Amino acid sequence: MSRPSWDDYFMDIVEVVKTRSTCIRRQVGAIIVKDNRILATGYNGAPSKCKHCEDIGCLRQQLGIPSGQRHELCRAIHAEQNAIVQAAAAGICISGATLYCTTQPCVLCAKMMINAGIKRILYKGDYPDELALSMLSEAGVETVRVE
Repeated sequence: MSRPSWDDYFMDIVEVVKTRSTCIRRQVGAIIVKDNRILATGYNGAPSKCKHCEDIGCLRQQLGIPSGQRHELCRAIHAEQNAIVQAAAAGICISGATLYCTTQPCVLCAKMMINAGIKRILYKGDYPDELALSMLSEAGVETVRVE
């Protein structure tokens, strides 16, 4: 019996995390890991105590907004943002950590990860945001797309 690598293990876990998403357009999950320990998890959905899109509909869909544009016109917080916020709320330092995500980060999440000290990002799916990858590279954050 062969054990999965740490990266494969955490990428499998992030797939389970995304099942908590309440977004009707795209389910995304993220986990932050340091020293092979999960520090925080996040999925995309409305902030606590706010109605979810799966309950009231998607404003972005109603307005015909393409993926990767007009992030401010969305009720949801992104999975990566949620994981960072959860770590902060619990007083957990994530500087030097790795973030695993089901989708390439957008530029808003990329900027948060850079300033939070995330050093490595592994992701599966594409996202139409070249600026995010450019800024992550400029800041020295390693990004790895996995199959």
